[in-house]
Amino acid sequence: MKTYRIGISGAGFGVKAHLPALLAHPRFDVVALASPSSAKAIAAERKIPHSYPSAAAMIEGAELDAITIASPPFTHRNDVLAALDAGLHVMCEKPFALNVEEAEEMVAASRDAGTACGIAHEFRFVPQRQALKELIDNGHLAPLREIEITHLTTFLREASTQRRRGWWFQREKGGGMANAIFCHLIDSANWAIGRPPRRTYGFLRTANRLRHDDQGEFASTVDDGCFALLDYGDGLVGRLTTDATEIVESFTFAVHGENRSAVASGPGAMDTTLYSIDADETNELQCKPSPYAKFASVLPNVPYLMELYDEFVKQIETGESALPTFQDGLETQRVLAAIGYSYPT
Repeated sequence: MKTYRIGISGAGFGVKAHLPALLAHPRFDVVALASPSSAKAIAAERKIPHSYPSAAAMIEGAELDAITIASPPFTHRNDVLAALDAGLHVMCEKPFALNVEEAEEMVAASRDAGTACGIAHEFRFVPQRQALKELIDNGHLAPLREIEITHLTTFLREASTQRRRGWWFQREKGGGMANAIFCHLIDSANWAIGRPPRRTYGFLRTANRLRHDDQGEFASTVDDGCFALLDYGDGLVGRLTTDATEIVESFTFAVHGENRSAVASGPGAMDTTLYSIDADETNELQCKPSPYAKFASVLPNVPYLMELYDEFVKQIETGESALPTFQDGLETQRVLAAIGYSYPT
């Protein structure tokens, strides 16, 4: 059974989530890590053979089959294009790009390269979402009328200081809730329905422009709330909301039909219970856990990233998989642009 030599660019979520997922996955061998400041120390600690100051240096210097690009969003275009030019298989973290034009360029380059390319929308593999999509695909909820995804969280309230200043609070570098969280909601809606929307209406909101961390006050140029109304045609409408200025932690993914609804809800995107609702009764649906569920103790995302990498392997070896594609990322970017996120504007 072939294992694939993979490098990771990015020492934030790349090390926190992708690295343990890849170290535990039987089909990958992590041989290199790239980060401007911390790659050398982390590589030594985790026994990764090689470290580099940038993705470009890693692509040039390491012997790789594939790369995970989990560096900040403003690096994605250049790093993806360099990886594709080198003939590598590419897993790119969301958000895919800073604007539609960058996304289109990367999609075109991926087609020319002919390698396996995917986007890290691991939330597709949450069991309740898998079950909900199965209900849609088998017609159990037809005719569909509305898809509703709402993610409320607390960490950008005015009093919150848990996130420090940096690129995350800079619009021109891809920061903010639109690119951090809302892109997941868009992808989940499009994936569940099986097509992108025909039309999109919405807006971004910044309630708290002045923020504080341990260094004092600083200005935020990014959104802390995102709101969209999507027209999927055939009488189906999508309503998507994410707001990080709430007092509650709450997540809802609901699909409503004329005769039946399915609702996954709970305190977070990876912690939900699925219900089927019709005119007579409400039933809780039991969902099969991830085959990698034991790795949730490392980080809740890790089991779903491992399932994502299963699909990455299938795409590499067969050209067919359930991997979120660069084209999916482009469709998400188009929705983001329609509600006001694109840099430069």
